[in-house]
Amino acid sequence: MAAGAASGGSTRSDTYKEARTFLLMPAWLVLAFFVLAPICIMLVYSFLTKEFRGGVIWEFSLGAYDQFFCNRGLFGDEPCQVEWTYIGIFWRSIWQAAAATLLSLLIGFPTAYFIATRPERVRPLWVFLITIPYWVNLLIRTVSMKFMIRDQGPLNDFLLWTGIIDDPLRIVNTNFAVQLGLFYSYLPFMVLPIYAAVERYNFALSEAAADLYASKWVTLRRILLPAVKPGVIAGCILVFVPSLGSFLAPDLLGGAKNFMIGSLIEEQFKGNAGNWPFGAAASMILLTLVLIILLIFARQQGKAEKEGG
Repeated sequence: MAAGAASGGSTRSDTYKEARTFLLMPAWLVLAFFVLAPICIMLVYSFLTKEFRGGVIWEFSLGAYDQFFCNRGLFGDEPCQVEWTYIGIFWRSIWQAAAATLLSLLIGFPTAYFIATRPERVRPLWVFLITIPYWVNLLIRTVSMKFMIRDQGPLNDFLLWTGIIDDPLRIVNTNFAVQLGLFYSYLPFMVLPIYAAVERYNFALSEAAADLYASKWVTLRRILLPAVKPGVIAGCILVFVPSLGSFLAPDLLGGAKNFMIGSLIEEQFKGNAGNWPFGAAASMILLTLVLIILLIFARQQGKAEKEGG
């Protein structure tokens, strides 16, 4: 410690500095094999040509990307016109994911605040209750939700029994059903980061604001929210990104009229008639969009941390 202080006041030492590269090698290999390699394969396939009877031809072209953005008619020999079908699916995916994120934030923030303000001995129980749904496979949970909200499901049976409605509510195969599925699937991803941020919050700041006659709304907006902003941003990322590429909720709850980009990509890799280059191109476009969104959120996270520091 004395040597560290004499050399500049820092007592930090890197014991494994010489072996750092060797120790990180397993992690790099795992990331390269399971993350980088699949992305590279997908990138290569996005530039290949679809074989008429299925599969691919190893001829590089921009045909898959052209198919996504351009409509060239039945025989593919007409001038490029904007292909609004796939762009519309992309736009639907974005606003569905954004709406699910907003709904999760509106419900998740008060839930996280409630858990963080409970006595310390019961907080683990509340966190346990939040994470219980993840003990069950997502497919089973989504099918169970479809059973709950179908025309002859328990929800409609209860509403009919109480006399609140006279006819069953048509919920399945609607945008609302997709929203409900995404919200239910990813709500804990919003609650847990915010809970962690609120738990570290110094509530003496709120008490000081109250002593200075600040209203609860002002305290929330000017003190609490800026302090827990990193947790809110992290929760929004964790909900928005998987919602954007989700295909179970749209397929099982939304039907063909509520297709999302994840469903479109999934369809391209089914059976021998699938269009692998087009599915890979759509995946790369989705990946590029996600990276842009993550960069924006990372920049906001960095600003929030600077303001908090």
